[in-house]
Amino acid sequence: MKLAQITCTAAGLALLAPAAIAHVTVVAEKSAPGATTKLTLRVPHGCDGEATEEIRVELPEGVYAAKPMPHAGWEIDTETGAYATPYDNHGTEMTEGVRSITWSGGSLPDDFYDEFSFRAALGAELAPGAVLYMPTVQTCATGEEAWTDTSGGHDGKPAPALTLAEAPTAPAHGHDHGHNHGHTHDHAAQDHAAHDHGSDGHAMQAQAAGATADVTLGDLTLSSAFTRATLPNAPVGGGFLTVTNDGDTDDRLIAATSPAAGRVEIHEMDMDGDVMRMRELADGLPIPAGDTVALQPGGYHLMLMELAAPLVEGETVDVTLTFETAGEVTLPLAIGAPNATGAGHEGMH
Repeated sequence: MKLAQITCTAAGLALLAPAAIAHVTVVAEKSAPGATTKLTLRVPHGCDGEATEEIRVELPEGVYAAKPMPHAGWEIDTETGAYATPYDNHGTEMTEGVRSITWSGGSLPDDFYDEFSFRAALGAELAPGAVLYMPTVQTCATGEEAWTDTSGGHDGKPAPALTLAEAPTAPAHGHDHGHNHGHTHDHAAQDHAAHDHGSDGHAMQAQAAGATADVTLGDLTLSSAFTRATLPNAPVGGGFLTVTNDGDTDDRLIAATSPAAGRVEIHEMDMDGDVMRMRELADGLPIPAGDTVALQPGGYHLMLMELAAPLVEGETVDVTLTFETAGEVTLPLAIGAPNATGAGHEGMH
């Protein structure tokens, strides 16, 4: 069975930077919302040469019904607590469950690598592309390595992060027309997002967010701007819109800010086989003359990081976008359901 590789930071730099192999990461056999899956923490080293004697992982909202796998030579302890929202576990309502798992009493020398696994379900209400952070602390004889940074930043010690994938694609049944009404330059991501119908056809289709008015900035028209509601304590959210350049001059989206987030980055995300990769576009996103570029789930998008509060469905959140040529503009993002695929009528068929 193939394993879906999960990046160690929201930007996916863990897959690009050589130093990232030193981070504790997590892999999952399945990573689509609604899946029950085996998740495995990979521990590549100790604490400054010391052997690892304890591994503790905290489970975020959206991960429930967790059961740790015994590890030879190690003891297992779990802590239970209430979920922010109940989950339907095969017809049984779960209001609480395992919130952290600790493996202790063993010894993993710094020269060796090991894996620690558990089984859990992923909330069906989660959206593909969402990032679930799992803060992990490895304790050694006199020190520790705390992989607990959930900001999605590029520095420090990022928490292992699970990036949710799309549900398996069902046969098209005449609906092989996707959700993208523009032309993007990330064809792998666009093709992946165009089949967001899920394994149950229309029953699994995501909802649309509320419509917001188009905004004109010079030769640019910004439309279909939306974001998705987030879980309590979620550190990041996504921003999506369509940018049409009716001018004769190329432009570029070079920066973004929002009062709802500590910072906003411009990202791209696509699937490389079974590997979902995300990375920051440090040089911005080109908006070619006479073309339309779609920022959409599964492709180019804004990443709202260090959220000050959850994004609530039915409300709006402002973002300020800076373009190299057209300048700066502030527009509202309509906050849709956690699985929204578009603003207004988009995403509904």
